[in-house]
Amino acid sequence: MAAGATEAEIGGADAELRRPRIKPEHRAYRTVDGNVRIGSVIYGIGAEIIDPDGWIWTLTQLMDGTRSGSRIAAEVAALHPAAVRPETVEAAIGELRQAGYVEDAAAPLPPGLAERDRLRHTRGVALLRWMDLSPRASPWHAQLRLRRARVLVLGVGGTGGAAAQILTAAGVGRLHVVDPDTVELSNLNRQLLYGEADIGNPKADAAVAALRGLNSDAAVTGERREIRGQDALAALIAEGPPYDVLVLGADRPPEIRRWANRVCLAANLPWVEGGYRGPLVTAGVHVPGCGPCWECQRAGESERRDLRLPPGQDETAASPRMPWNPASAVTATLSGTLVAHAALALLTGVPPMRPGFRYGINLMSLGDPVLQRHPRRPGCPACGDPAA
Repeated sequence: MAAGATEAEIGGADAELRRPRIKPEHRAYRTVDGNVRIGSVIYGIGAEIIDPDGWIWTLTQLMDGTRSGSRIAAEVAALHPAAVRPETVEAAIGELRQAGYVEDAAAPLPPGLAERDRLRHTRGVALLRWMDLSPRASPWHAQLRLRRARVLVLGVGGTGGAAAQILTAAGVGRLHVVDPDTVELSNLNRQLLYGEADIGNPKADAAVAALRGLNSDAAVTGERREIRGQDALAALIAEGPPYDVLVLGADRPPEIRRWANRVCLAANLPWVEGGYRGPLVTAGVHVPGCGPCWECQRAGESERRDLRLPPGQDETAASPRMPWNPASAVTATLSGTLVAHAALALLTGVPPMRPGFRYGINLMSLGDPVLQRHPRRPGCPACGDPAA
């Protein structure tokens, strides 16, 4: 959060509710047995409230954004005099707010955002509001965090290019893209950031032009640069302004994820990475000091798998590597979307995300989603205790 801005100024937990209302996406309904369900029917958001006297249902109906909290409390108590007092109703409003179901209908657009932002991002803010179970007065709190965010995207091919498009469209304020390659015809089956007119041009230049055309309110910069080692990556991160998230879209050289893990641990920089192995599309979410690092996760997953290889046999025999990765616009864009979703969650806190895991989709078996989470390893060479 930018210096000088308070939670109250941007609609945080301490802001006063002038006209409390149930979020439109969380509109309550009554069940056949008289209980109140609120927060939608989506797992992880909704809740059911037992309401034997009916006053909670009345409360949710009066919280439509046209009244003050005290007026709502007085009206509910007047309609249910034998069941509830005004102070109990006011406490219930506070509890609903703490649960994330309430906003202030009178909350202004926070400083730092303009009417143009309202027009551009209204639908995105509605989704953030739906997923946000924090006690904020204004749903624009998360959007303001995006406006103030700085993101480094390393590699703008299939995964990184899609992630960069999504982050720019979502309203990230500053984005710096880095890639050493030029656009080739063979890229265009999956790298939708580019067109035929870009063939032969540096990807970094073409990406900057496309992203600026997508959102001129974002400050998008780029450079053609190859990262050849851990020190080179550390130098890249140190050169720019302090970044909030690193998005790793590059998959070569093979050591680049290990480099990113070590560098981000040293810089205390959250990072996300992703890619595709045939029909398997995944993304990893890593925050230094919060759960296992990438190397902990990798070691844990290696121990979990039983490839039934004979002693001394390298695991690449079970998962062969090719000079190029079979891919389409579907797999590349899906991986970039998963990466972007994780980056947006880290930047905004919406939805809350406990880092140190890998998730994804197996296109051959949609009923078998990927979720890998392993404990932090005390002896990890990257984040563990050296004495362990």
